[in-house]
Amino acid sequence: MPSDVTTHSAAPAARSGPVTVALVGAEFGWGSSGKLSAVLSALRERSVPRLRFVGLASGLGRPLLAEHTVDDWYDLPDDPGRLAPAVREIVRSQEVRAAVVVLDGAAATALLAAGVPTVFVDSLPFLWSEGDRAALPLDATVYCAQKSVELPPECLDILAGARELRWVEAVIARPRAAESERGAGRRTGRPYRRALVSLGGLRAPRLGDPAHYPRLVVPAALEALSAYGVEEVHIAGNLPGDLAGRLVDASIAPPRTTTGPLGHRAFLDRLADCDVLLTSPGLTTLLEAGGLQVPTVCLPPQNLSQIFNGRFHSQALGARLRVPWPKAVLAEDEALALRAEGEDHALELIYGAIGAAAQGTDRQAVGHALRNGVLEALRRSTRVDDWGALTTAVGTDGAAQVADALLGVLRPTDPLF
Repeated sequence: MPSDVTTHSAAPAARSGPVTVALVGAEFGWGSSGKLSAVLSALRERSVPRLRFVGLASGLGRPLLAEHTVDDWYDLPDDPGRLAPAVREIVRSQEVRAAVVVLDGAAATALLAAGVPTVFVDSLPFLWSEGDRAALPLDATVYCAQKSVELPPECLDILAGARELRWVEAVIARPRAAESERGAGRRTGRPYRRALVSLGGLRAPRLGDPAHYPRLVVPAALEALSAYGVEEVHIAGNLPGDLAGRLVDASIAPPRTTTGPLGHRAFLDRLADCDVLLTSPGLTTLLEAGGLQVPTVCLPPQNLSQIFNGRFHSQALGARLRVPWPKAVLAEDEALALRAEGEDHALELIYGAIGAAAQGTDRQAVGHALRNGVLEALRRSTRVDDWGALTTAVGTDGAAQVADALLGVLRPTDPLF
């Protein structure tokens, strides 16, 4: 094994028997791995010849896939010039026959160049402009774009160049029967007593200090929940180290406040049991909450896609359920205008604004404004009748559709599929 590739298992490569499929999720948040988990669950429900899985990159999201059998995990080099040779070696040694890649355009391109039929899952098609075209693997064997409540014309222009474009519904885990029953039995307008706070996307490339966002948002959210009357809250997400625990001030937090990351299934279980979710507006989390009919308030956006997600969520549910940054911190329209030059330009502005607010002299005033914003959104949320509106708008069969796309690319080389 060359030095460009690090394996996390000493198991030998399979030379016969099961068909090997590579899995890749973007190193941005947990959403990509949540989608991979949903696709693997959909594959498990199908009567197909045995598949064997190896994972590439996805270091952040590997814990979310713990319930699935992934034989080997490989780190990939950060140097773009070394990526393609590293991928070729993994493909050769593991006899990779196909791949499912979520949002990692560079990995998808490297797999395609190595001759691997690749299903690319794009859960953020509404985000792209001409500045992003080169980063998108539009020549993927199948390009699965997740449906959205709104698609700007420039996005459609980009996706029109995809070799094999398929629009799929939301790629999310299907709720278990018991979870669905709890959601269906949830009473609209009842007082919230148990809350879940979820923060994702805090390990994104180029983010800088991942503690800036939670330092601003977590205390404000806890104070608002306490003022509203919530008695129990759990803080989950990919926060650095024990940061969440250090942000809990017993004098302002609900009396029973706990912290700690949750695996994907554990997160869904906790989500189904809570009265209200406060979350940084990652799309997968919003769709999963909608599938379970969980009242949801969007915390301030961490990145460009979350600006769109929060707006889509409020639009679909017909209520202002998102908490924007004070305009002195971030003017969202300015960030949206920068996306014409590519997502990276907008992210630079957003990350810089959050960092400046976290380190600035007005941090207390920002926290006070956020606390009031969360409390107002909680009060407005009690008037929402259908918490599944966003999820219903885009459907819930995306994981099955991606699974079928993968089996479709395997079928020409193996009639058993």
